[in-house]
Amino acid sequence: MKKPIYKGKIIDLSVETVTLPNGATADLEVITHPGAAAVVPMKDDRTVIMVRQYRHAVGRFIYEIPAGKLHPGEAPGDCAVREVEEETGYKVGRLEPLLSFLTTPGFTNEIIHIFVGTELSPGTQNLGADEVLEIIEMPLDQAIAHINDGEIRDAKTIIGLQVVCLKMKSQTDFS
Repeated sequence: MKKPIYKGKIIDLSVETVTLPNGATADLEVITHPGAAAVVPMKDDRTVIMVRQYRHAVGRFIYEIPAGKLHPGEAPGDCAVREVEEETGYKVGRLEPLLSFLTTPGFTNEIIHIFVGTELSPGTQNLGADEVLEIIEMPLDQAIAHINDGEIRDAKTIIGLQVVCLKMKSQTDFS
């Protein structure tokens, strides 16, 4: 049985009475999310473009790769390309899927699809009213150092940057 608690713009919260694989019955809080796409935009072989965005939930600006939620019926790759241009003003010429991951499967079905974007060209930035950010360009090695020193703490950003770094070590570039 599913009892709706809250329906929002981004998430829906419900309490679901379920029978678990061990036969026990439990009431579980579940957040339903449409999914999201994120991109590690590489300006060149070693320079990544990120945003430093204000996030009210944590009360500060944080470093992130461009990302956003999927619109109804939207393919993750289309969302990824859209989000990079909206947030950074760059168009992605080539998009390569890296991985998809469950953010917090203990209470949500959210999946984030991460891509690497290359062959960037100027586009048009189009921020939403709730997006307060600045565009940051930095060497990939510096971004990895900021993961290690705790400056970059966003999970999708950490995962995306580290996967790109690992791929860079196994090939010369993404072209």
